[in-house]
Amino acid sequence: MFFSGDPSTRKRIDLGGRSSKERDRKNLLEQTRLERNRRMWLRQQNSAAIKIQKCYRGRKVVRNEQSKLREKCHKIYGKYCQNLDRSAFGPDSDFLRQFLFFFNAENNDDVLALVNICRLLQQFVQQSGDVVRLFSGLDYSSTCPLVNYRVKQLVYTCIRALHQNRNQLKDQFLLVPEESSVTAIPLLEVLVLLIDIKLPWSCKIVGHMFQNNAFGLLREIILTAKDDVDNRIYPAKGSSLERVLTVVMCHIGQKPCICSYFDPRYDFSSQILTIPFLWNAFPDLRQVYATQGLNQHYVHQMATLVPDLINFLPKDISDEIPTYACLLGNILETAGIALSQPDCSFDMAMDLAAIATFLLESHPSLKLLNKKENSVTREDDTGDDEVMEVALDRKLEQQICNAIDTRFLLQLTNILFRDISSVNGSDYGPDDREVAAVGAICGFLYVIFNTLPLERIMTVLAYRTELVPMLWKFMKQCHENKQRLSLSEWLSYLSGDAPGWLLPLAVFCPVYKHMLMIVDNEEFYEQGKPLSLEDIRSLIILLKQVLWQLLWVNHTSSATPVKSVPVTTVSKRQSIEAIQQRVSIVVSELLSQLQDWNNRRQFTSPTDFHADGVNDSFISQALMEKTRANEVLKQAALLIPFTSRVKIFTSQLADVRQQHGSQALFTRNRFRIRRDHILEDAYNQMSQLSEDDLQGLIRVSFVNEFGVEEAGIDGGGIFKDFMENITRAAFDVQYGLFKETADHQLYPNPGSGMIHEQHLQFFHFLGTLLAKAMFEGILVDLPFATFFLSKLKQKHNYLNDLPSLDPELYRHLIFLKHYEGNISELELYFVIVNNEYGEQTEEELLPGGKNKRVTNENVITFIHLVANHRLNSQIRQQSSHFLRGFQQLIQKDWIDMFNEQELQVFL
Repeated sequence: MFFSGDPSTRKRIDLGGRSSKERDRKNLLEQTRLERNRRMWLRQQNSAAIKIQKCYRGRKVVRNEQSKLREKCHKIYGKYCQNLDRSAFGPDSDFLRQFLFFFNAENNDDVLALVNICRLLQQFVQQSGDVVRLFSGLDYSSTCPLVNYRVKQLVYTCIRALHQNRNQLKDQFLLVPEESSVTAIPLLEVLVLLIDIKLPWSCKIVGHMFQNNAFGLLREIILTAKDDVDNRIYPAKGSSLERVLTVVMCHIGQKPCICSYFDPRYDFSSQILTIPFLWNAFPDLRQVYATQGLNQHYVHQMATLVPDLINFLPKDISDEIPTYACLLGNILETAGIALSQPDCSFDMAMDLAAIATFLLESHPSLKLLNKKENSVTREDDTGDDEVMEVALDRKLEQQICNAIDTRFLLQLTNILFRDISSVNGSDYGPDDREVAAVGAICGFLYVIFNTLPLERIMTVLAYRTELVPMLWKFMKQCHENKQRLSLSEWLSYLSGDAPGWLLPLAVFCPVYKHMLMIVDNEEFYEQGKPLSLEDIRSLIILLKQVLWQLLWVNHTSSATPVKSVPVTTVSKRQSIEAIQQRVSIVVSELLSQLQDWNNRRQFTSPTDFHADGVNDSFISQALMEKTRANEVLKQAALLIPFTSRVKIFTSQLADVRQQHGSQALFTRNRFRIRRDHILEDAYNQMSQLSEDDLQGLIRVSFVNEFGVEEAGIDGGGIFKDFMENITRAAFDVQYGLFKETADHQLYPNPGSGMIHEQHLQFFHFLGTLLAKAMFEGILVDLPFATFFLSKLKQKHNYLNDLPSLDPELYRHLIFLKHYEGNISELELYFVIVNNEYGEQTEEELLPGGKNKRVTNENVITFIHLVANHRLNSQIRQQSSHFLRGFQQLIQKDWIDMFNEQELQVFL
């Protein structure tokens, strides 16, 4: 740079220390790179243009050649190939090669020509009876490659023609072969003819179909044909499309089959078995699939793809009709037939359980006929992980639900446990086969419990299978041999380190609990059904240890404590902690029920239900909310000794009373009670108090018959005297609100409304009155019936509670239960006669019950409906109002700490 004569111009200095030469070099390199990229882009552009020109010219040349061959063919064989003879299909003829070359599925004339070719082919085969010789001549072996190629191309061309014109032909696909005058039938019948497994090229053809996604084309053809499937009445004989599917399905499932196995995304299982309501359109196909061993082949094929099966399925038809649910519905609909076959194997049942379990729990939107919401959630299952659930199509939901019926569950369970003894176990614990069977059935049933209404399936599992004794033997062996078995392969979200008893307990407890609702006292105590008293004592110890371990030793704070929740769908997002929480709930419920049985007739020490780790520190924690000990108290109070719970309860009452102690001197709650109208005055004045007022002190002054207050100041003694007098009057059976059992125990009078017009308000008042006595620590010494005290705990009463109310009715019902003759001859119907104060009324136990006769099949239902009517329905309104009044002062959590016999101590 030279001096320009301008002194203001200064030399530029790079403060970064770089020279101008280095900067110029980098600029040059960058410009060179950009230029090089531009030249490369131009070369690619030119190359692409040349390829497009060549492709266009090439296609133009091909189209010209196709047009020439088409014209030539029309001149020789006619426009629709009506002049064909037998020799045109032979190896020496170029007809098929030329026709398949110029065929265009979008050309209507070509399609009509193909239809005519198929008609002539069928005609020639019928005349000669040998389709192989028609294509190959005298020696198939010498022309095998040529013949196989032509037949493969002809089959695939027919499928392409049907697929391309499926919208125009949709009303023809489901017609029978006799309707050969229409376009679709000859094409379909040629497919049946050429894919026959007896032909030497059959495997080559099916392999070619695999390679070219022919099953995907067939799937779209079927979906188009099924648009109006619900409005059609099909003849007994199968349609041509059904015949095509049958021959293909049977070919793949037959042995030996040498078809090459291609991508499972394009095979028969993923493309055809995922069509919604497949068996409705193809009933004959359903029968063949279920009875000829094909079910086992395809189920095993799909089982090998688990847990990646979902990835191989086609796209969902819609949000309401997901592909996985269609596959599940079709598999389950035929599973009952397959399981009923004499040769159904253990492996088949295992594969079926694996697929059904996986599909049922693989998608969070599957909530089959179970509209209750689950309360067991995790705090971290929010935000981005939240899934918007879409309801399934109602018909699809019904298909799946109906398929998992009692017969299916009975067959599956019995096959899995067929060769496993429920009595004698090995000294070394369960063997591999037993572990596999238990894992499969428990994994399946656990998901079923999460999706289906339990009432439909519990009875058959409890009474018609060996599920309870089998699972008990398994858990007992694991416990005695200190085995830690992993069943994680049966549920995808169950981690490998989950204890072996976790999954069996999740199934065992609900089923056994249901069984205990049905068995009678003689079966439980005398006959040892389903478990002996010795086994039940061992079971109590096991359940107690498991529950204590889950709630205290291995407590997880992520699981929300819930007393009783309905089970709903389990998705992969759920962790082992959520499953443990569910197990802790069902174990607690079962232990509570076993404690009830022990209270009726003691067969084990009450201390067997108590945990060993309860001490003063535990009690102190239990008094504080949101502590581990408090969660144990709320979810499994029976683990805590009775004396410890009494300490906790009295401390809680004392805290509440202390909060209202400041009002003691200036209380405004003063009752003036006439001794000869004590009940009416107490009702009128106590009904006006708020909940806070009820918790405070109440001063009572008695008024004599002259309207003058009796002398004395209520320091607590007068109020206690008032409570004793009023409870004695209100609960007196002569007053008509309560009745006595044969053992002189009190329960609400079902006919109370016939005596007192405002009887429900009186029951509300009596509930409040009893709660006030309990709140103040006043013992009223009233012998309430156990089944009525259950209502304070909001529990349902069952058959085994009936002897305390009506022993004679109980004996009659047990007689019916074990009656060996024809019960229908007894002329019993689903009605019950109520007799209150000489007035008889007839009430139906079921809608239309007066016309429904009791039979051997429904007698169990009848027995439990009668027990439910007497123990629950008749006193529902009275008990409900009594409970509302009671809970004004006594919290539900306080009552839940005690069982019915323990509650009686406080009253």
